[in-house]
Amino acid sequence: MRSLIVCASRSHGNTRLVADRMAEVLDAEVVTPESVDPDTVGDYDLVGFGSGIYYMMADARLRKLIRLLPAADHHTAAFTFFTSGAREIPLLGYHRPIREKLEQKGFEVIGSFSCRGFDTVGPFGFIGGINRDRPNDHDLDRAAAFAARVRKRAAGSQAAS
Repeated sequence: MRSLIVCASRSHGNTRLVADRMAEVLDAEVVTPESVDPDTVGDYDLVGFGSGIYYMMADARLRKLIRLLPAADHHTAAFTFFTSGAREIPLLGYHRPIREKLEQKGFEVIGSFSCRGFDTVGPFGFIGGINRDRPNDHDLDRAAAFAARVRKRAAGSQAAS
C-alpha cells in the first residue's frame, strides 16, 4: 500500500511529531503542502492530511493544496489529523471543512485524529504557553494506533474494490 502524509506544521512542530509517528506505522513519506504535486496525490492508496489549528482553522497552505487537487473518479482513502492548543468544539469541528473538501474531490475520508499541542499564540504567549508537554508519548502512541487502524481500514476498502 502506497501511503503519503501531507503535513502543515509551524510554530513548535507539534503536528510534525504526530505525522512522523504515523509515518512509521504506515511506511509513508511526510511532505509539506507546497512540496507535493496536486496531480500525483490521487496516485496513493492512503493519504493523510494534517495541520496545526490556527485561530480555529487548518493551515492556509493545506487548504490551498486541497483546493488545487483535481477531482478524482475513484475514491482514494484519506484521513485527517490535527493538533491544537484548545479542545475541539464539536459543532465547529476542525476536521469538518477539510473532510468536506476532500470528499468533494473524490477522497474517501476514513478517519480523523486530533490531540493537544503546545500553544503560545495570542494571550497564551504572555503566560509561557499552554500544553507545554504536548503532544506527549501518550498522544503519539494514540496517533500510531490510529494510523494502524486506518491502514487496516484502507486495505479492507481496497480489497472490496
